[in-house]
Amino acid sequence: MPSKRMRRHGGASAKPGPAAAEIVKTAGVISAVIFDLDGVLLDSEQVWDEVRKQLVKERGGRWHEQAHTEMMGMSSAEWSRYMHDELGVPDPPEEISAEVVRRLEEVYRERLPLIDGAPEAVERLAARWPLGLASSSNRELIDLVLELSGLARFFRVTVSSEEVPRGKPAPDVYLEAARGLGVAPERCAAVEDSRNGIRAAKAAGMRVIAIPNQHYPSGEDALALADVTLNSLAELTPSIVE
Repeated sequence: MPSKRMRRHGGASAKPGPAAAEIVKTAGVISAVIFDLDGVLLDSEQVWDEVRKQLVKERGGRWHEQAHTEMMGMSSAEWSRYMHDELGVPDPPEEISAEVVRRLEEVYRERLPLIDGAPEAVERLAARWPLGLASSSNRELIDLVLELSGLARFFRVTVSSEEVPRGKPAPDVYLEAARGLGVAPERCAAVEDSRNGIRAAKAAGMRVIAIPNQHYPSGEDALALADVTLNSLAELTPSIVE
């Protein structure tokens, strides 16, 4: 059974390969690629924004325009506490998290907002490297998205920020994904879109490939930390990763 701290996925493109030490020894400078989910593979940041905003209003809380930016990258435990403490939602944080997840699951089952080129980019890189996923989404949402999209088979390891001590911009979720892949963090490339995600991957010591989200700009200070900045997933090729 997968440990609580990460989940391993298997399938046609995630068959057992060489031992981790052999992968690191025989591959090039980059030995694994780790994707973010929301904003990179899934056009979902605005969906999160709308769901949480609606819940705050329904429960008599006080939403403000910086709320989404401040919660971006937080783990479920962190943002549910924020909604309770800062936005005035009276429900216990664990109930807030569960209700947000329930509403997002409804949205995703009705129409999964995959970003154009996401399946192709994942498959393209999976043909070359073992893939991991390091997401701030709840575990239930990660698993649902990968199931509905058919992408689960490409990821050897997936980690949610709720399974590590700290959410982004702390490096914890990226370090755990690298550990699960058996690859040193400095031999990993991370694909990110957000300010806190870029900072998290950089703090983990990874090569950072930024694909800025048009709805929620990363900011020039964060983009300056990235090793490469792309306009879209269509530009994400093995040569760029290397």
